[in-house]
Amino acid sequence: MADKPVLYGFNGSTYVRTARMVLMDNEVDYDQVHVNVLEGEPKQPEHLKRHPFGKVPVMDIDDMRLRECDAICRYIDETGKGPSLQPDDPKTRAKMNEAISVFTSYGYDALMGAAGYHLFPELIGGRNDDALSKSLADSQTLNALLMDWADPFICGKEPTLADYMLAPMIYYVSLTPEADNIITGKLARWWAAVQEIESFKATEPDMG
Repeated sequence: MADKPVLYGFNGSTYVRTARMVLMDNEVDYDQVHVNVLEGEPKQPEHLKRHPFGKVPVMDIDDMRLRECDAICRYIDETGKGPSLQPDDPKTRAKMNEAISVFTSYGYDALMGAAGYHLFPELIGGRNDDALSKSLADSQTLNALLMDWADPFICGKEPTLADYMLAPMIYYVSLTPEADNIITGKLARWWAAVQEIESFKATEPDMG
């Protein structure tokens, strides 16, 4: 493996953006190999050798290969220079872990369904109005679950990895007509706070 860390993934991926935010916060000097989801590159043999399920991000760092955004971000957070994004308090950390699990298990698909309908229908199998209605309903359920403790961030006054996971997907939702249906109440206050995080601003994808 290279001496310098290498991140595999393209900047339009929400999970790659999350990893880039954590890397930036921790001042990690790394190279990036772009693996474009929109062009099917993660499913090509070269990347399948890195991740047999054809997902991004993947990272080579410290003589090991890490797959999955959560694992990459926790490792960087625990070994890096930046302020910790994982609360010390067991109760708050448990709520962070719950939020990450809820988002990755249920929320990603719901929000992708809403955003993808307008921005990249080819990634969700085309535009389907019934599927959009379900995505909107599931997004409202997600909002209630994730914002239960929000003040303004998911777990309180300071951002955590849970906020970094959710923010890149809400960015895509914010570009669609569904923003007014989804980014409401506590989520709207959370969204205003997240947009002030420097690494979030610095990693905005080029939509041109």
